[in-house]
Amino acid sequence: MQKTVRNISFAEKVRIFSHDYLKCCLYISSFNNPYAFTKKFYSKLISTSQLLEDFLDFHGAKNNKDWYFYRELTAAVRHLSLGSYTYQHISNRLQFYNLSDIKDFKKQGESTFNFLTGSLMKMAPIILDEAQRLNILVPEKGYDSIYFPAVSTSERLDSDIDDENKDQEKENIVKIASEFLSIAIDFDHFGFYEFYDLKELLAIVPTKINEVEIRRFEMLVHNLQSSFDTYVILHGGHSFGDRKLKELRSFFSIVFHLLQMTGRLLHFYERHLFDAGYKNIYRKVQDRLISIIDPEILLHCSINYGLYYVYHFLTTGKKVAQEILNENVERSFIVVGVPVKLGFHCRPSLLVAKIVQHYGGRVELCVGTDKFDASSVLDIQWAGGKIQKENITKVTFKGDVRALKDIKILSCVNYGEDTMGKGVPLPGRLKYLR
Repeated sequence: MQKTVRNISFAEKVRIFSHDYLKCCLYISSFNNPYAFTKKFYSKLISTSQLLEDFLDFHGAKNNKDWYFYRELTAAVRHLSLGSYTYQHISNRLQFYNLSDIKDFKKQGESTFNFLTGSLMKMAPIILDEAQRLNILVPEKGYDSIYFPAVSTSERLDSDIDDENKDQEKENIVKIASEFLSIAIDFDHFGFYEFYDLKELLAIVPTKINEVEIRRFEMLVHNLQSSFDTYVILHGGHSFGDRKLKELRSFFSIVFHLLQMTGRLLHFYERHLFDAGYKNIYRKVQDRLISIIDPEILLHCSINYGLYYVYHFLTTGKKVAQEILNENVERSFIVVGVPVKLGFHCRPSLLVAKIVQHYGGRVELCVGTDKFDASSVLDIQWAGGKIQKENITKVTFKGDVRALKDIKILSCVNYGEDTMGKGVPLPGRLKYLR
């Protein structure tokens, strides 16, 4: 027998799609302590607000003066609760991260969380009033707190899975450590050495720092974390018992979650609070949002907490990554000629140093009994002075075989220049030097 599907009206559906979301808002309104909310609650708030936002967008709420504010409030709830959820995740995991000197980080995190949750608490009664204005039936009561227990308990499950693969996955470990160093170097150009004042924040967001850039780094770090969990934990559980590997995993895990939080907050700022010259109803709604959620504090939380500590943990983690890399990388040596005519002056020294920096492993330039850091342009030029003075024609490089292979290729084209010191085309393998 064929069932007849009843055509449900928009008014009926918006009540259905708003029901659980409004129960969350009632739940928020019943507390005055931001730490009353758990990860499970934020998960519920994220899912219900996203479902409602999608429903409203499908029906054109962004272009309707009656429904636009309700839609914008829903979007605000989703992004702020995503940020709060991520903070809760970081806070819960801190005890398992091998991180030192995090007192200021925790203090800044608590301040950020208080702002995000405080904004949600300010919005909840406004959302309930807006629902009533739109004739949406508000549930009689919110959820019971027993429905949202905290994640942690006093119990721990036994670790009873034995590692059957005792061999360290050195190739994967080297690759992961190198990629961490590469991401850290790439992030350096943002220069988060200290907190920005408001004028500086407004100057860099969204011109220099924006959602797109942060999501790019988020994806890079996420891929790195996935590679670690797949090829080091799953295929080399014994390796993960190594203290340094655990520490490195902590660094890119906390960086990933901070980037997650910052990306969501910057998305909300750029799309909903940034003054893009909106007019009429859009501007009025934006002004109402700004009266609830302070965009200046939101920027401060995004940059001076989120990205400042991304930079901090990437920078701090570089030392650990470097140590892991040098412990696991395959080492060898090569004997190559000195750049013809001009020796190790500016260009050859720079190209050799770039190769070593690209791979991240330790390489030394050996001239007689003296050893020089081949990742340093200045060190190589110092070596060049000794080479020229003693009329040496061949030198030895020792260290990371990956870098040595490329230095060998570079030496075959006289280190990228002709005998007159003019640049020559580099082989395709060295395209990263261009």
